[in-house]
Amino acid sequence: MARPPRRKPSRSIAAPPLPAACLRPEQHAHGPADCLRVVERVCRERGLNLTPIRAEALRHIVEAGRPIKAYDLLERMRGGPGASAPPTVYRALDFLLEHGFIHRLASVNAFLACHHPAEGHVVPILICQSCESAEELEDEGVSMALQQLVAERGFSATLSHVEVLGRCALCSGNTPA
Repeated sequence: MARPPRRKPSRSIAAPPLPAACLRPEQHAHGPADCLRVVERVCRERGLNLTPIRAEALRHIVEAGRPIKAYDLLERMRGGPGASAPPTVYRALDFLLEHGFIHRLASVNAFLACHHPAEGHVVPILICQSCESAEELEDEGVSMALQQLVAERGFSATLSHVEVLGRCALCSGNTPA
């Protein structure tokens, strides 16, 4: 019988206090209308073409308020101009991802609106496996530590976020201190 590989003993590290809900409210998009305004402004400033289909996809992602799968997005967009085919929705998602307006959550194969669509940033995202909610945290310490590790290795990152799977406070019955 094969022996299981030896694991390093885990170290118990106290979790840091949760960051404030919004560290930079001036850069935070609050609600669907505000998010669309910010993205429209950023697209004008960067010379990007925010087509009606791209804007509609973003609106549905923001309004969902939780991770949304591509086929659920397609269903919500069905009946709109030009949005009846999956390739159209996937092209809109590619554009929104490429420019940092949404996050792709690989672990649950879904998309989440970015709360800071005007700036590039590294974010930890908490994903509840019970209620399927997701929360984009603002933690510059995690961001800076990850960027430093990447730079020390000479790695050129094109996309970066950390997905933390578990159960949210509501589902687990734990209330943050």
